[in-house]
Amino acid sequence: MTRLWTEPRVTFAGEFWKLENASMEPKPLQKPHPPLWFGGHHPNALRRAALMGQGFMGAGSLSTAKFAEEVKLLHGFLQEAGHDPAAFPIGKRVYIAIDADRQRAGKRLAEWFGAFYGRPQMAEEVSVWGPRDECAERLREVVAAGARLLLLNPVFDEPEHLEQFASAIAPAL
Repeated sequence: MTRLWTEPRVTFAGEFWKLENASMEPKPLQKPHPPLWFGGHHPNALRRAALMGQGFMGAGSLSTAKFAEEVKLLHGFLQEAGHDPAAFPIGKRVYIAIDADRQRAGKRLAEWFGAFYGRPQMAEEVSVWGPRDECAERLREVVAAGARLLLLNPVFDEPEHLEQFASAIAPAL
């Protein structure tokens, strides 16, 4: 990908892909190219992120505890590759439902996860929900687990979530 972003023509023969005199236009404005962020759960995916990536994004389908385990493993792979783990950007997608009524937020999340993933229990396993202060505390836990970037994914009432996050939660982080 980086060659396509930076070279006029690329010929490549890999295990899964083959390109002959390929080009990609327009070239990215960001120089030398946009950062390559990786994701995945398998140790091989984490190793690939450490060797070839410029960032790692933890899945929204992982609990904070499992994300912390991935970060620890990723840090080890980064050290093996000669990279400073503290300088490597790590983020996490977080499904969020801000609502003063914690039960209502949990119910709405469960309905959403049931409709989109067929697994309503994912709401409790992987999401942040409830009143503002509880959401801020749970997000601090995600940051403590290793995330420096939070990709928040409200699943309903998006404009209201954005306002509440900006006014009450972000300042508490």
